[in-house]
Amino acid sequence: MEHCPACHDSNSQKSERLSHHNEKTIRELANRMNRIEGQIRGIKGMIENHAYCDDVLNQIASAQAALNGVSKLLLEKHMKSCVLEQLQEGNEQVIDELVKTMHRMMK
Repeated sequence: MEHCPACHDSNSQKSERLSHHNEKTIRELANRMNRIEGQIRGIKGMIENHAYCDDVLNQIASAQAALNGVSKLLLEKHMKSCVLEQLQEGNEQVIDELVKTMHRMMK
């Protein structure tokens, strides 16, 4: 099992929890993050090469949209696995945790 970034926090008791995402989901998330990493490097290169500001801003918007897509996918998987499992175990505090996470995502 892999650590779910939404479930894993090395600074709290939550670090004991693991996600139950399948390998396909892990690969999809990792592939998306690899593409975003490439976009970020490209944006850095544009800035270093004095690219036109509007072009850089459009690339930044594209990278932000890609990150939002990863967040949405991970949130969906988190709710369908991690959250559902905890609710089935009687842990209703997971709802408060989820609400806080969603508030952070919507900032």
